[in-house]
Amino acid sequence: MLGLRPYKKCDAEYIVKWIKDEVAFRKWCADRLKTYPITAEDLNDYYEQYAFSDSFFEMTAFDETGITGHLIMRYTDGDKKELRFGFVIVDDSKRGKGYGKEMLKAALRYAFDILKAEKVTLGVFENNEPAYYCYKAAGFQDVFLLKPEIYHILDEDWNCLELEFIRRT
Repeated sequence: MLGLRPYKKCDAEYIVKWIKDEVAFRKWCADRLKTYPITAEDLNDYYEQYAFSDSFFEMTAFDETGITGHLIMRYTDGDKKELRFGFVIVDDSKRGKGYGKEMLKAALRYAFDILKAEKVTLGVFENNEPAYYCYKAAGFQDVFLLKPEIYHILDEDWNCLELEFIRRT
């Protein structure tokens, strides 16, 4: 059974090891973090800027074997009704085994039941098909934008797809 808990600084040592190359790093952080390879200290320093925020939540997924995944949740509106997931990652040795879907479902329960969000959104690059299909399997739906968001990463233009999950009442 997979659980979800607040992130601890010691989790960073594991998380950064799951990022095997710069392309994977850029897909994961969407250039929010600049330096590759990332260190545990870099990740903790980045999160430190949100230490006193009541709108930013770093979360870690775990099971009986240890930590298995990580993501952040942040409010994107002043009314605190809409959350955005980001930095979604699963232990690379566990990918393709349902851990991502299970972690996302646990995070959605947390978002709706604990944080009282009404909608959760996320973005995924078109060139990250495994992540896209994981999000769809967890229940996220495509949002069709008139003007897609494009990031210039590694001398290429990457289209970002928008997805959402609206609380069912």
